[in-house]
Amino acid sequence: MGAEHVDERPPNVLFILPDEWRGQALGCMGNVDARTPHLDQLAAEGILFRNTLANTPVCCPARADILTGTYASRNGMVANDLRLRESLGTMAGAFKKAGYCTGYVGKWHLDGGPRFPGFIPPGPRRHGFDWWAANECNHNYFYSWYFRDANIPIITTQYEPEGWTDLAIEFLYEAQSQPFFLMVGIGAPHDPYIAPEKYLKMYNPDALKMRPNWVSGIRGGSRKDIAGYYAAITAIDDQIGRLMNVLKELGIEGNTIVLFSSDHGNMLGSQGKIWKRKPWEEAIRVPGILRYPRRVKGGQRKETLFSHVDIAPTLLALCGITVPPEMQGTDLSAVILEGSDGGPFSAFFQIFGPYHAGGVLNAWRAIRTDRYLYARTESQPWLLHDLENDPYEMNNLVNNRGASSLQQEMESRLQEWMRKIGDSWNLDWTVPVEDGERLFNYRTFYTVDEYLQWAKAHPNLEP
Repeated sequence: MGAEHVDERPPNVLFILPDEWRGQALGCMGNVDARTPHLDQLAAEGILFRNTLANTPVCCPARADILTGTYASRNGMVANDLRLRESLGTMAGAFKKAGYCTGYVGKWHLDGGPRFPGFIPPGPRRHGFDWWAANECNHNYFYSWYFRDANIPIITTQYEPEGWTDLAIEFLYEAQSQPFFLMVGIGAPHDPYIAPEKYLKMYNPDALKMRPNWVSGIRGGSRKDIAGYYAAITAIDDQIGRLMNVLKELGIEGNTIVLFSSDHGNMLGSQGKIWKRKPWEEAIRVPGILRYPRRVKGGQRKETLFSHVDIAPTLLALCGITVPPEMQGTDLSAVILEGSDGGPFSAFFQIFGPYHAGGVLNAWRAIRTDRYLYARTESQPWLLHDLENDPYEMNNLVNNRGASSLQQEMESRLQEWMRKIGDSWNLDWTVPVEDGERLFNYRTFYTVDEYLQWAKAHPNLEP
């Protein structure tokens, strides 16, 4: 394929989305333990967005925010294991309408109901993706399965990130002659923190440099857990290298936008907490690396606030596709193409509740600027951190007399965000059912288990 032909085409997009990879776990972000040479190289050849943020830091809501360019309060994915409404527009749908070949590989986690076996039939429940090799959700990384277009599971016993990469490469070979949008959802480094032995041997738990806010003795956040987490990260990094080599081999490297991010981070013992759904940096900050050799100068490091809801409008605009008006995120294509330092002044975060899994008992909302993080529950302010002077968020300034004016300002901005996007502490949302949709209210939706008990009685929610 000639270079001139490639340069005349709209750009391809390869979007790689591992699960639960916090933004601090990259060599290019200053982590002295995490070995990520391929991603560090990707950042050196593109833009490192140091402040890439998850608006709703939990698996299903985050994926819905990314795909629709809307907040969970609008798209309805307010907890795990709900089903994204087929009536919603998505960036995959917009790419498809613009003539792109669209492909999805990996963990989907947007179809609701039981996670296993995880078949999503062709059609509207795939939200604009045509080429398909995926399952709903599985974190058994050495025994997994996926589906194509038939409800027949294809079993694989290789390390799952390697298997997903094999399938992504298959797509790249098939789709290389036309513009494509490929999304690769990798399950790791989400727990269990396992990887092939050669990667586990790279990390000595006792030699790791722990974050100052890390608390020892937390199950799910031990040194051994973190060593396994890093091992999975390095294993995935090797797969990134494979994908980059294929782009180069096919001669489409220069005209392919590569975006690497994650759905949310992981506390891993910081603040004495584990998992996600928290407003601290370890949970809300995710990787953000974008490379586009044809039009973007490499070696850039930006502090721009780049949220999940901004991804869809930004990628579409970079490809010359009109951004659907229902998308609520900010188009940051000018920041990328023109090298400016613009972008939103603040980012907004939502977690809905009551939701008992992982110890989160209350809903919260938060905003983050380039310097401050403020979070509150419905009943009271919760956190206020000066990230410049307190980067590990160890000094909570809420109700501190010396920070009262700052707290009032951040509270005002939070309320403004809620009004702007139509958020409410008494939020209603809908989920698909066989005869239309069913209305839920967060005050009466207490656990995902209760929802799933109801869902079992509705066959359309079964895979």
